[in-house]
Amino acid sequence: MRLKALMLAALDGDAAAYRALLAQLAPHLRAFFMRRLANGADAEDLVQETLIAIHAKRATYDRSLPFTAWLHAIARHKLIDHFRRGKVRRTLPLEEADSVFAEEEAEAVGARRDVEVLLARLPESKRELVRKAKIEGLSTAELAEQTGLSESGVKVGVHRALKALSAMIGQKP
Repeated sequence: MRLKALMLAALDGDAAAYRALLAQLAPHLRAFFMRRLANGADAEDLVQETLIAIHAKRATYDRSLPFTAWLHAIARHKLIDHFRRGKVRRTLPLEEADSVFAEEEAEAVGARRDVEVLLARLPESKRELVRKAKIEGLSTAELAEQTGLSESGVKVGVHRALKALSAMIGQKP
């Protein structure tokens, strides 16, 4: 919670809070990358790249959501970019797999919660169209049959619901 409080203060223009946030993030990110990389220099480079990305993307942070989920998403993307640049395929000792899967599951739970928060802001009919089409993977024809709408009506409904969701992202609930 301390990191989120610093981020919120930084977003409100508190330069001291912003410096404190970056200072506290560096060791956290260093540990994150060191657990995943053999090369300490690469890990340090990724810490710096991630701090720069946080600085550049700080305006995209949604104040109502957990800060660490946003932070880890940025760090994970920087790590993936690093692996792609080096054409690296990472292997993992089997005894470490549980911790990796636990992290991924925690991120997935956070993402599901975020989606549910956004979906809850839609009217029930639009919410169900999005849930069934985009989450459950039903086809347009299947949705048309279930809802009694035409296939074009389903497409329009899903499109409008997704457009509404897109507009909601970044807004406070």
